[in-house]
Order: sequence, then structure tokens, then C-alpha cells
Amino acid sequence: MNYDELGLKVGIEVHQELATSHKLFCSCPSRLSEAEPEYTFTRRLRPSQSELGEVDPAALFEFMKGKTILYEADRRTNCLVEMDEEPPGPMNREVLDIVLSFALMVGSRPVDEVHVMRKMVVDGSNTGGFQRTCVTSLGGSVVVGGKSYGLQQISVEEDAARKMGEEGDIIRYRLDRLGIPLVEVATAPDMYTPEEVYEVARRIGSILRSTGRVRRGIGTIRQDLNVSVKGGAVVEIKGVQDLNMMQTIVEYEALRQSRLIEVAEELRRRGVKSSSLVDKQIDVTDVFAGTECKIIKGATKAGHRVYAVRLPGFAGLTGLELCPDRRFGTEMADRARYKGGVKGIFHTDELPGYNISLEEVEALRKKARSSEGDAVVIVADEKRKSRNALSAVVERALEALDGVPAETRAANPDSTTRFTRPRPGAARMYPETDVKAITVTPEWIEGLRARLPEMPEVKLKRFQRDYKINEKLARQIVDSEYIGLFEELAGELKQLTTLMAVTLTEDLKKLQRDGVEVESLTDEAIKGVFRAVASGLTVKESIPGILTWLAKNSGASTQDAVKALGLGLLSKEQLASLIDEKIKANVEMVRRMGEKASGPLMGMVMSEVRGRASAAEVQTVIVEKVKAVLKGHA
Repeated sequence: MNYDELGLKVGIEVHQELATSHKLFCSCPSRLSEAEPEYTFTRRLRPSQSELGEVDPAALFEFMKGKTILYEADRRTNCLVEMDEEPPGPMNREVLDIVLSFALMVGSRPVDEVHVMRKMVVDGSNTGGFQRTCVTSLGGSVVVGGKSYGLQQISVEEDAARKMGEEGDIIRYRLDRLGIPLVEVATAPDMYTPEEVYEVARRIGSILRSTGRVRRGIGTIRQDLNVSVKGGAVVEIKGVQDLNMMQTIVEYEALRQSRLIEVAEELRRRGVKSSSLVDKQIDVTDVFAGTECKIIKGATKAGHRVYAVRLPGFAGLTGLELCPDRRFGTEMADRARYKGGVKGIFHTDELPGYNISLEEVEALRKKARSSEGDAVVIVADEKRKSRNALSAVVERALEALDGVPAETRAANPDSTTRFTRPRPGAARMYPETDVKAITVTPEWIEGLRARLPEMPEVKLKRFQRDYKINEKLARQIVDSEYIGLFEELAGELKQLTTLMAVTLTEDLKKLQRDGVEVESLTDEAIKGVFRAVASGLTVKESIPGILTWLAKNSGASTQDAVKALGLGLLSKEQLASLIDEKIKANVEMVRRMGEKASGPLMGMVMSEVRGRASAAEVQTVIVEKVKAVLKGHA
């Protein structure tokens, strides 16, 4: 796509959890709990009016789902603050030190006073129906590839509860994550290509990690993308966790929006007006009396009915692909699921199909009084659900006349997106009266400025100089979420800096691709592995196997792994004896190849002793013994 012609604009909101001793407004530890919940309680949340008498549309949308929230908690990570049974305590000043330091690193201007606000959120992720947030600085920029990208503001927020599952009308959340402090970095819409989006997000993440005060692991950093194209509206895509998906998400969203604009233009050419799109639903159950469609058959057997609505002028458009594996009919199905709670819809652009016959489609069109240029949408479910679902379909069809609706979407695993709720409005924000404002004094700022962390590029040069690692490795570790752990270990185990850099970047990524849950490896577990290599307890070749075992056995030590995996080091005598056996079994090859036989022999021996002897030691012994055999043969 030509993004200049498309008029693509993207802004990013980076949310990064901070590594602090306790939560933002209480003394509970900032960590997730691995224990089973000790107690549960339920809530029903509802939106309230703003001071101007307005109700936020996003909050109202969530309320209309009619969900009940089941909260799981334990006394190790939660207190009455998280339960919204006690007012919040004073704000954690450690958090403000971290965030204001980052603000100074990117040239953002600290505010004179930090005022806490309540942001209405009634999806259940906060027990009180709101999230506490406060702006800490304004403006600033990050430079990528010689170009400056503006920042709008930097804020402190409390993280939301963890969603654990959803069964029917019940949503389960764990409260351990609720209240963990995070920084929100909001950029200006200064990015005009997907590549720029990736690079800017990467740069912001790198500077945040350079503070040495951020948490790592899945879910500790999340990006929201605000995407628009010329002639459209701003769409917010929430919760992008994988930086590598970001470019494709922007590409697909830009394509989706451009296709929606094309749909609006086509509807105008066809003369479709809002007055012709009427929510007039009809019962078409008799059309499918003898159907072979399992979904419809199952619904009618359960006593439900089949309902239909006609969409004049939408023939061929409900089946139009907006981006890979997402059609306009999928957009309608998303709305139907969220508003009606149904599993899905059928539309005539995809029929016959799903064991719905051509005769049934023709009978459906006749009953719905559908002409050739119309589309018909059907739902088979409970009457209330079906009615709400089809009303949502008509609403989405009406929005199609204007092109791109302003909405909030979530990223799918395949980099496409799905509808979650309307965009929030100004009515969702109001002052927090339980937390005092904090004055940001010039003395405070100057104290922070005097001890600012190094920028990533400064670290890069220092790592190369002090730790004797090449530029590629230095760049990888500076960009890695393990930068703090590396620097801590590098001061203790300078002889292993290259090994540690390779392991923490390349090897851990490989293990993750192989399905190892590397996020379960604690800092102490990783430290123990490197210390074991340094002390001679094991060899570097054993590291991947030990890390894999430790990831599956939480709380175990490197010594436990060495014992369980049988990775005790071979004595010199044991190693020499094993190599003698290999040479004896392959003596003809040794005589034929001469010293070059050391290569094949190395592979044979290492396949048996990997993790129990170092490659360097094995090679030394093999070379010596091969030379001895050749000398004796001569």
C-alpha cells in the first residue's frame, strides 16, 4: 500500500509496569501470585453520570452486556484497597521518581502538581469501576533514524486486574495485578508507516528499560495503537503485547479502514440511505424446518427461533474481505456477539454453505422480500439474544454509510483486530478526591536530573568497552528486557559476559520458540546457572538443558537440575577413556583422514558428553590422542 496516498497516521500509548517494592496506593507487593485464591466475591458494575450529566458510551456499552464479575484474591498480594473497601493510601513516591526520571530523559516537561484522576472502566478489570491515573509531564520527544517523534504526555496509572476466564455471564478476574504501578507514554500521531510505529515503540521501550526499574515478562508491557487513514476516524487497538506483531497489525488495520471507506463509497453509488436501513426483523424458522445446518437444527431443537433482517443494497458487501480472513460480515458478527451474546450470524453472501441449501436461501430471500441487490442476515438463538444481535447488525450497517466508525478494538493472534467497544468520551474522567495532589518542586527535579540513568546509546558503548562484547551482542542486550540482570551479573562474572549476553538474548528466544516457558524463570534461577558455570559445577553447553528444566520446576536450584539431568562433570580419566573407545571404534577413519578425523570424532563424543564436559576440553583431548595414534601408526 502507498501509505502517503492513504494518509496513514498512527500514535502509540506504551504501558509499562514498573519494578517497585509495593503497589501504587497500598503496601501490597508488586507481584503476581502463584497461589490458589483464598477468597472470592462478586460485583455488578454500572456507569455513573459525569459532573455535566453525561454517560460515557464505552462504559454504557460494557454495562449493557449484563455481566457479573467474580473476583479472586489472596492476602499475600491484596488488601481492602484492591477490594474497593478502603480508600487508597498516599501515592508511592518511588513510582514518581522513576517516571519523572524517564520524563527528563526524553525531554518531557514535569507538571507543577500531580493530580490523581479516576478513569471510568466498567469491564470488571477494576473493582471500583474506575482506574486511577495522573499526568506527570507534558511534551518531549524520541529520536529514531535522525527523525524526532513527539510525545504528548507521560502518566502514572494503576494496572488492571488479570482476566482469568469467562463462563456465560460470569467473568473471572484475579486482583494480584490490580494496583501495580505502570507508566503510560502517549506519543503524537507522528508515525506514517508501519515500520515507523515499530521503531518508535522499540525506542521508547529501550529507554524505559535503561532506567533499570521496569518489570519484565508477558503482560508487563502493552501498547495501544491509535490508527487512522484519510477520510476515516481514529480507531484504538488495545493490548498489543508482541512488538514483532505491531507492523502487521498496522498494515492490516490500514487496509481494513481503506476497504471500509470503499464500502461507504459503493453504498453511496448504489443509492443506499440511512432511511432504508430499518431494524425490521422477521421470524423465518419455518424456512429451515428441514434444514441440515447443525447450528440452526440445534437451536430449533432447543426451542429457539430463527430471525432475519434485510439489508438493502448490501449484496456482495457483507462478504467483502477487508483484510486477511476478516470480512465485513465478520464486523457485523463481532457486534452481534457483543450486544446479543450469540455465537455468530449467517448472511446471504456466504450462502449456500454451512449445510444451508440453495432452496432454503431462495425461500429466505422470498420471505424477507429481498431483491437481488440486498443481503439478508439470520441468527438462530434465544429470542432476546437474536433480537439484540440483529439490532447490532443494523447499527453496524448504518455506520458503514459513513466509512470507518470510531471504536476500540483488540488485536487477534493473527494480527487482525476485533471490535470490543465504542471509543470512550470525555465523560469517563473525573477527579479522585481520596488522594492528595503532590507538588513537584524544582529541587526534586534537579535531584533526579543529577542522577539520570544512561541513555541506551551510552550503555551500548560502555558495554562494548567494559565487558568486551561486540557491537551486535551489545545492541541485543541493550534492547533486551534482561539488560538489568545482565549488568548485575557482568559486574560479578566478567569472564562470562559474552556467554551471558548470548544466553539472555539468542538462547532464551530459541527456547521460547521451542515452547519453553522462559517467563517462569526467575532472576535468581538464571543467576544460579551462570554461577554454576563459573564455579565449575557444570559447563556452558549444559545451560539450555538446565534452563529448560528450571522453567518446568519452579523453585528448584541449578544443583537440583544438574542432578536430575545427570549433568555431573566427567573426570579427566572418564573423559579420556570415552575418547579412547571412540578412536578405537573408528581407527580406520583416523588413519585415513589423519588429523581431520578430529572433527567427526568431536561430534561423536559431544553427542554423549554434552553438558558433562566442555567442548574446549573435549577438543584438546581428541587432538592429542589422534596425534598419538597417527604417530604410532607411522
